[in-house]
Amino acid sequence: MRLFALLVLVVMIGVVVVFAVQNQQDVTLTLFNTHITATVAAVIGATYLLGMFSGWSIIGVLRRSFERATDFEGHSQQRTATR
Repeated sequence: MRLFALLVLVVMIGVVVVFAVQNQQDVTLTLFNTHITATVAAVIGATYLLGMFSGWSIIGVLRRSFERATDFEGHSQQRTATR
């Protein structure tokens, strides 16, 4: 199974490298009269990383909110106080 996972990882890295090499065109992004020029691959990579970070943050907030909402006896307050 580890060999299969390694093989999948190598193939995915290869696909990303081929994508980055074949998409060297520049694109210009404009936000609030600020212009940023970058390659297509850089824009997609940055978007992916920002999406991962924001998704991870939202999941964390929702998890903490759910734990606090379902903790009727105050156990999480005692738990966090001992940490």
